[in-house]
Amino acid sequence: MGGFGRNEHRDLDRGLVMDAGEERVPQSTDQMESDAEEEPSFFSKWTLPIILFLMTVFTTLWAGAYQAYTGPVRGPLDFLLASPEMLWRGIPFAGALLFILTTHEFGHYLLSKIHRVPASLPLFIPGPPHFIGTFGAIIRMRGPILSRRALFDIGVAGPLAGFVVAVIVLIVGLSLSTVVDRTGTYGLHLGEPLLLQFMSWVVIGSLPPEADVVLHPIGFAAWFGLFVTSLNLLPIGQLDGGHVAYALWGPRQRTMALAFLPILLVLGFVGWSGWFLWAFMAGLWGIGHPPVMDPHVPLGRNRMIVGWIALVVFIITFAPVPFSFH
Repeated sequence: MGGFGRNEHRDLDRGLVMDAGEERVPQSTDQMESDAEEEPSFFSKWTLPIILFLMTVFTTLWAGAYQAYTGPVRGPLDFLLASPEMLWRGIPFAGALLFILTTHEFGHYLLSKIHRVPASLPLFIPGPPHFIGTFGAIIRMRGPILSRRALFDIGVAGPLAGFVVAVIVLIVGLSLSTVVDRTGTYGLHLGEPLLLQFMSWVVIGSLPPEADVVLHPIGFAAWFGLFVTSLNLLPIGQLDGGHVAYALWGPRQRTMALAFLPILLVLGFVGWSGWFLWAFMAGLWGIGHPPVMDPHVPLGRNRMIVGWIALVVFIITFAPVPFSFH
């Protein structure tokens, strides 16, 4: 098949987009239990999450409308000042993207509630409108995750919930996308994880080598949802994948993380330079996962099966070179 691209009429500024799992509080159990006993203020519990979400709605609308803009190149700020009435054109992209990210974060949130781990509402992070308009979202844990089973459930729920929604959105986006002659496309091209290739074959059909798919904004949002899923499932530190790997394999998670670092560095040299930043941040966060209090309690067969499903999801959503320019 051909490539997947945005067929942009201008180069887009690149920046590393970080969808986060959960923001961690210090590892002292006594301190975390003390913090958990303190009721968060109304501002931090409700006002801040709502304000950040509304800001992110605006910036993702702005980003989606700017992607669809075909007028003279003036930059996103000039575009907004000159054509604010065009913001509605960003609704398909913003709605699809926020649907995926919100589902991901509420997967964490709901499982935190089930396991009685104090957690904030999702905190969305607005970003510049040059690309997608957000840096993702985080959930702040206000208490320790003491149980191995709770660690697994909370860690795996977000990526799998977001993945299911991203697949549904991808089917819709591909059905609205356009097949063109790849000699007529230029600008940003997107990496093709295995799932995207398969779903393109199912929805669009087999493509000749000279063909290219220009993703509809909904398809682009779905692609980004798959990208976020794969990033979060890296078995490093306190990313979602780190939680899952530690819950499944204990201290061997650190060995897995150490094996992934050189892979990211190699991919940074031969493909996308953003992997260098991810490798650096992995080292900054810590590649190992802190222990839990019941490391020897078995997860059970069902959780083991879900863990292997998460590994398959990582494999089929991972794109070694997520971005390239043609």
